[in-house]
Amino acid sequence: LKEVLLKEVEDGKPILGICLGLQILFEESFEGGRCEGLALIKGRVIRLPSEVKVPHIGWNTIKIKKKNPLLREVNDGAYVYFVHSYYATPDNEEVIVATTKYGVEFPSVICDGNIFATQFHPEKSGEVGLKILRNFVAIVKGSI
Repeated sequence: LKEVLLKEVEDGKPILGICLGLQILFEESFEGGRCEGLALIKGRVIRLPSEVKVPHIGWNTIKIKKKNPLLREVNDGAYVYFVHSYYATPDNEEVIVATTKYGVEFPSVICDGNIFATQFHPEKSGEVGLKILRNFVAIVKGSI
């Protein structure tokens, strides 16, 4: 599966990582001990701060940092649904499209070329999530 995914990325096909799918794009994670990721994006995945309840489960807002077709027609401050205990820390902050605050400000949407990812679950995020999934389909079709 790893080789197939890496080939798709290399061929320029859009991919969408959701939750753990975002985290596995990075070089390494410390969930359950150190483990290697796909290293498609430089950086690592670390645990949310101990002063907040973990896992982070429920609705929270996204702060849009820059325009991206994945978030077309999604408003700044939109509520989306999260279930996670770890978050990504990309080496290059230019890949960060939106952030969320929960004990720390973390990337909730990233994009690096044809790689798109959300820390939240668009499939559980109602109308906002449906917009994001439709936007990704439009990206794949080349219509946006």
